[in-house]
Amino acid sequence: MRDQVISSFIKNFKDTPLLVFAPGRINLIGEHTDYQEGFVFPSAITQGIWMGIKKNNLDSLCRLYSLDFDQELSFDLQHLSPKKGHWATYIMGICAQLKQSGYPVEGFDLALGGNIPIGAGLSSSAAISVATALAISEAFHFQVPKKNLVLYAQKAEQLFAGVNCGIMDPYASAFGKAHHALLLDCRSQTHQEIPVEFPGYALLLTHSKVSHSLADSAYNARRAACEESIFLLKDLFPNAHTLRDLSHKDLEVIQGVLPKTLYPKAKHVISECARVHEAAEALRTGNVKGFGDMLYASHQSLSNDFEVSCPELDYLVEQARTYGSVLGSRMMGGGFGGCTLSIVRQEALEDLCTHLEKMYTKKFQLVPDFIQVEMGSGASQV
Repeated sequence: MRDQVISSFIKNFKDTPLLVFAPGRINLIGEHTDYQEGFVFPSAITQGIWMGIKKNNLDSLCRLYSLDFDQELSFDLQHLSPKKGHWATYIMGICAQLKQSGYPVEGFDLALGGNIPIGAGLSSSAAISVATALAISEAFHFQVPKKNLVLYAQKAEQLFAGVNCGIMDPYASAFGKAHHALLLDCRSQTHQEIPVEFPGYALLLTHSKVSHSLADSAYNARRAACEESIFLLKDLFPNAHTLRDLSHKDLEVIQGVLPKTLYPKAKHVISECARVHEAAEALRTGNVKGFGDMLYASHQSLSNDFEVSCPELDYLVEQARTYGSVLGSRMMGGGFGGCTLSIVRQEALEDLCTHLEKMYTKKFQLVPDFIQVEMGSGASQV
């Protein structure tokens, strides 16, 4: 892909580009905690977006080419007109953020291509945004701090793409480190690098091939439930600004205060934040079995308490659990479809995929996709 991006840039723009790479990401554990300023545990992956760029001396004209869509597009920096769902929208959003922050962005040529599977929840949009921010910073010698690149990427998605995303996706893409996961505090926006080693095991994503229409409305409802819960708990816990400020020892009291419709949702966020720290400690001490058990516990909480799973995801996790060569498995992402993440013994990988495909296809008349991922490095100039 690197060579293809360079070749297409030369073909389209008759020049040799500066090249950057930004990865997609997985989240090992810590789901639906970010918007309560909680803890997450993502890792960059080796799949990502390659982007070539060069100033073009055409005032404010930007010329773009996407290999993945075989599509050209131009826009003027003075008249940005984002189109919802279009790949160029993320690039325009970054330009707007940089200009608003005082960086004198001028016209440039840009070509991009990637190998992140679309729709698998690996955050290709964050990778595009982070790659664009880094590419422009390098091409124009802006020396934008990495944390600012992350914040610009988040804001670009929120304001231009209309996605109310958290900090995790661009943060993991920018700060990722090979063979490590990031114990990320979404409040302080700081992280610890935790070495991750699963000797003899592989990380497998199983794409359910479903995307239930409940997802958007359910996400908003869960977010509202968390906010209502913290409001109702204010008198008892005046120092708690979000659910991340509460702990396991508070659950008995919380259960006596919150209505039955809210308590399980609060319980999930509180217990999931604790699981992130427990998972990091398990990996620090080499307790891979304990880590796998936490993945199953996370899925059970997401399915039963937070109610963001679906029959297809539950079935994939159940089937993985009955397979002796799987350390742990859980749904990954917003829920109601998408992928499960499993830790599978390397020599059993092919057999597991065959088993899951057979059983899942028979039950749901859908053929799942299997994506093996490895932990990679964060965004950089190539």
